[in-house]
Amino acid sequence: MALEETPEEPPDGLTMDESAAIRLYTIEWEAPHRSLYSMLNYTLKNCSREDLRPYFRYMKLFLTALVKLPCCPPLTVWRGVTKNLSIDFPPGTRVTWWAFSSTTTELTVLENNMYLGTTGARTLFSVETINGRTIRNHSHFVTEDEILLLPGTHMIVQSQFSPATDLYIIHLKQVIPDETLLELPFEGARLYPKLERPWYRKKRFVIPLALLITMCIVATVVGAILGTRAANKEPPYVFTNPYPSGTTFDIGSFPISLVSGYFNGDKYVDLAILNSGDQSIDILLGNANGIYSTLIQTDTGTDPVFVTLCNVSDNTSYLIVVNRNDGTITLFNINKDGTLDYATDFRVGVGPVSVVCGHFDNNSIIDMAVLNSFENTVYLIFDVHDETYEYYEWLDVGEYPSSMIYADFNTDLILDLVVVNQDDNNITVLIGVGDGYFNDSVTYNVGETPAVVVSGDFNNDKKMDLAISNNGSHFISILFGDGNGAFQTQVPCEVGNGTGGLAAADLNKDGILDLVATISGGPYVNVLLGYRNGSFQRGVYYEVGDNPTAVVAADFNNDGRLDLAITNMDANTISILINYGDGTYQPEVKYVTEKGPIFLMANVFNNGATPDLIVVNNLANSVSLVIGNGDGTFRARIPFMLPETSNNMAAGDFNNDNRTDLVVVNPGNQSVTILLTTKYNTLENAGNYPCGVSPFFLIVVDFNGDNKLDLAVFNQKDNTVSILLGNGNGSFQTLNSFATGTRPIAAVSGDFNKDKKVDLAVINLSSQNISVLLGYGNGSFQSQGSYRTGKSPSFVIALDLNSDQISDLVVANQGEDTISVYLGYGNGSFQGQNKFNAGRSPGLLLSGDFNNDKILDIGVISNQWSTLYMLISDGNASFPYKQTNTIVTSPTDAVATDFNNDEKIDVAMISKKNILRIYIFQDK
Repeated sequence: MALEETPEEPPDGLTMDESAAIRLYTIEWEAPHRSLYSMLNYTLKNCSREDLRPYFRYMKLFLTALVKLPCCPPLTVWRGVTKNLSIDFPPGTRVTWWAFSSTTTELTVLENNMYLGTTGARTLFSVETINGRTIRNHSHFVTEDEILLLPGTHMIVQSQFSPATDLYIIHLKQVIPDETLLELPFEGARLYPKLERPWYRKKRFVIPLALLITMCIVATVVGAILGTRAANKEPPYVFTNPYPSGTTFDIGSFPISLVSGYFNGDKYVDLAILNSGDQSIDILLGNANGIYSTLIQTDTGTDPVFVTLCNVSDNTSYLIVVNRNDGTITLFNINKDGTLDYATDFRVGVGPVSVVCGHFDNNSIIDMAVLNSFENTVYLIFDVHDETYEYYEWLDVGEYPSSMIYADFNTDLILDLVVVNQDDNNITVLIGVGDGYFNDSVTYNVGETPAVVVSGDFNNDKKMDLAISNNGSHFISILFGDGNGAFQTQVPCEVGNGTGGLAAADLNKDGILDLVATISGGPYVNVLLGYRNGSFQRGVYYEVGDNPTAVVAADFNNDGRLDLAITNMDANTISILINYGDGTYQPEVKYVTEKGPIFLMANVFNNGATPDLIVVNNLANSVSLVIGNGDGTFRARIPFMLPETSNNMAAGDFNNDNRTDLVVVNPGNQSVTILLTTKYNTLENAGNYPCGVSPFFLIVVDFNGDNKLDLAVFNQKDNTVSILLGNGNGSFQTLNSFATGTRPIAAVSGDFNKDKKVDLAVINLSSQNISVLLGYGNGSFQSQGSYRTGKSPSFVIALDLNSDQISDLVVANQGEDTISVYLGYGNGSFQGQNKFNAGRSPGLLLSGDFNNDKILDIGVISNQWSTLYMLISDGNASFPYKQTNTIVTSPTDAVATDFNNDEKIDVAMISKKNILRIYIFQDK
């Protein structure tokens, strides 16, 4: 495998065998076999020289290859170990590492559990190195910036400290040892960088000091004059920072690919994110302001289980969260933008599970009733105002109460209470008499393990009735009210399963209350449309997420019909079901929440006109505000699980329905998967199509001029591009393959010879060149030739840099901190490269009009240094103004487009930190 991946002419002057030796070291072997690097390093650290004998020939070749690589400049690298080693590294100690040591410049890599992780005893080494070797150009993993330290690396412990429990950081500084610890693998080899003597110390540069001073004075005067003249004329392309800050949102685990499109067919740009850690895709739907809010999180107490809104006065409302484990309720002030500010906690009983607000003592000041499941009480809090209350009382109820509501059940204008007692299989009715007092309780039997109670006039006799879900019975209990506070014996409403969450609402606009219940143990909700006599039609099941726990009905899309929102506790999602208008529902759309969503409520929280959602996340000890867009969609992640790990993604409308679809690359089975966007804002797997060996990158374009999008998939191990012509209905024809250079990793399409046919320019990592493939217009290509790039080319874009209406090419050279510009002749050939400095370690390229002068500029993103380096073009293939912007840490992909329809270029980036950051153009 290592030889197959190695080009015939490897970079850095290595032979094919030498490059393959490094590649072999980096390959992970399949279980149960131990990888070569693991066995070799174990033997180096723990065994005798005799035990090393089987590795001698390989080590000779491996060390020869490593020593031929240029030394990295002095820099700090990191290495993590999942144990506490602080006792072995007291400050001042000299230490030697005898194995080959893999390190990284990116701390985020160490969060992987293979290296350091985020929990348990851990030691993080910060090493100031002087002779590390970057092996990316010869690694099996082309995207990893691994720096290898040689055996015999000698260091002095500078310091150590522990910033957190079980985390120890040890600072090491490499020094050249007094004696030879590693023999040179060949004559003339250098283990350490050559120390350059300053020019003034070399005999051949002895210059008369007076002459030098004179020249400096003249140069200074001339420079000052010319500089003053130049400063008097500010060029038009200078601008202040257009992206001063970004808005950050949490997304999935280890996002690696980001594309934009119109997935729901409206005029706002949407985003799709490929998360390799979750093996999933997230869709984020756009809106008018260009903000793709995922969730607005607020911490609560521990074990939150319930939330409600309490209007204390005309000017004051509290969001109240019930914290079961803490025995408290937390009051939050609600800001106009929907964010929450902590107000206060009230200590209540043991194991609170629900709270209601009302005027129980018939004065004008709001009261609260809190249901405590562990002590079987209702805790009454009277006269709540200014984050305090006047006094409290409590009432006894049945065993392990789980749900509570209030209403005026006997029409005396005094509030009453109904409590569900889960262990007694009954309900307690408490009739209020005013002044905060209640009559003796009355109980009514219901089904087994009752869960939730709701009220409403189900039989249209203008008297309040009750409906209770039963986890342990296959029916919902209906208790018709007599109008005097008493209720009739339960009438079972068969549903065929146990039920948990329950809501009552008129779902089909016939003036009759209906019911919707979550199904215990199954991923469904059951919708039961009501008859006028208090009975219900046979339920209709709708699939939702795993372990649905709560349901609410509200109009999320402003059509006057009630839609549904459900929490799926085991799936960490909420499901939205949009009403067709007759009480039937569209297929669910899921949105990602925090861990353990257990309860939710709908209300307008951010000054909008349509309901938002507050979700209680039991396992995350938080509540989430999920803002509604007013069209039935929400500003949150729509997840789609993939059948296997993918490494890249592209977007296009493959079935001509004016909705953007997706295609993902599957390196494991050498295929691509087509994902079509449905009218319900979900993704549908439309099938897999084979491609070449080890597919890595792809682009979407119409190669044969039939107005149907086609695919070009670039395959690293067989050095080909696979062309799959689209049929326009979401399906694709059998592939045709064409040769590229060695290890193609990126490509761009364009009309390079002005024949109105699509051509390709392909970046080849191992052969360090660009392959230009000219299209015939039928999906086939001829090779025009290749052009040398800089070291470690990583990305390519095509744009017109010199205003001649001919496509030019720009390549990022990650190994030498430059970009290469290739001006096109218009006949499919290009001028030789012209290099420009492009910040440190350029990895990704963007093009856009960043200073709003109608000329395309270049944005260079460094994932190692977390910068956006903007080269502002003058339209003549030069870049007289450059600017460096600090961006999100460790970016992995980015797109530049207009997110808020203001005709200015915005930028979205995803990061290894599992975040999305949106930069909206701010410059005036």
